[in-house]
Amino acid sequence: MKIAFTAPMKPLDHPVPSGDRTMGRLIVKALRSAGHEVEVASTFRAWRKNGSDAIQGEVRDEALKEADHVADQWTRSGYRPDLFLTYHLYHKAPDWIGPALADRFGLPYAVVEASRAPKRQKGDWAFGFAAADAALQRADAVAAIHNADVACLEAVVPNDKLCVLLPFLEAGPFQKAGDAEKTNAKAPLKLLAVGMMRDGDKTRSFEVLANALERVSDLPWSLTIIGDGPNRQNVLRLFPKERLNWLGALPPEALPDHYANHDMFVWPAIREAFGLALLEAQASGTGVIAGDTFGVPDIVRNGVTGLLSAEGDAEAFANNLRKVLHTSALADQFGAAARSHIATNHTLEAGAARLTDFSEMAFRNYSQTQKAPSS
Repeated sequence: MKIAFTAPMKPLDHPVPSGDRTMGRLIVKALRSAGHEVEVASTFRAWRKNGSDAIQGEVRDEALKEADHVADQWTRSGYRPDLFLTYHLYHKAPDWIGPALADRFGLPYAVVEASRAPKRQKGDWAFGFAAADAALQRADAVAAIHNADVACLEAVVPNDKLCVLLPFLEAGPFQKAGDAEKTNAKAPLKLLAVGMMRDGDKTRSFEVLANALERVSDLPWSLTIIGDGPNRQNVLRLFPKERLNWLGALPPEALPDHYANHDMFVWPAIREAFGLALLEAQASGTGVIAGDTFGVPDIVRNGVTGLLSAEGDAEAFANNLRKVLHTSALADQFGAAARSHIATNHTLEAGAARLTDFSEMAFRNYSQTQKAPSS
């Protein structure tokens, strides 16, 4: 299948690393690995930090100009995809390009990772909310990235066009590191956190983690943090220096060994869609202690591959830490189960199969709408 792709939230060539950019790249790689021809139709970014009718009206006009430009390129080259696929749209990053091109060329249109916040229907984000809703209503298939988003999407997407497409990763390097580096856990347990040090939810996650660790300061543990950012100074001062090993930002290829060399991955996951690092840690054979946020329960099996606590609840997070710190064998148990869980459910191959089924669902739904009514 020929698939035209765009990512209005964060294009694949965006210079700032993020889980969102990584997931977009993984989607393209998975589709290509399954034999599909994927072309990035546009790298236009619709996301804006602030919302208003004027701001998003300008973005819409720019997006439609970009759609015209792409359409001219396709017409001149003779290119015509079988499907237009958009990754990650919502009120701050609506998609005007995909629907415009799908309508112009008579294509099925599909969206992976759609989210919808009804409280944004009014106010500064009303324009973007309405635009995102219009794209969802045009779509022939819509995939939420986790079950928590489904309820809000059901208001605008029919059940026969809506599904959950669980996230995945290229697990090989992490599994290899786990095979080579993993050893049995023993006190003091080596804990690992990976996260960008920026204001907002990331810093809030570090704050909850620091609060929880303070509550178990009577037990032996050490913490490694991988990550950097503008709020580094404030984040690092949250943790006791004598127990902290800060490694800064590391290249992706360096991460698997660090995951595998630690006993538990710890991350409160404040307001995170699912947390790619949680997949990476588990693929490396490292269990997790995390916040029960949005899609985290879809990728972490509570009590099997790790322990989850209510989002932002430092005391509950500390209680889960205490369980593992008291019984280090639990870390080994969670790690082994985590590795198996990822190998079965969240590999690139599993993602490719789900994406292929999803693409065929979009094509099938579109074809049905194009059939002439029976006489």
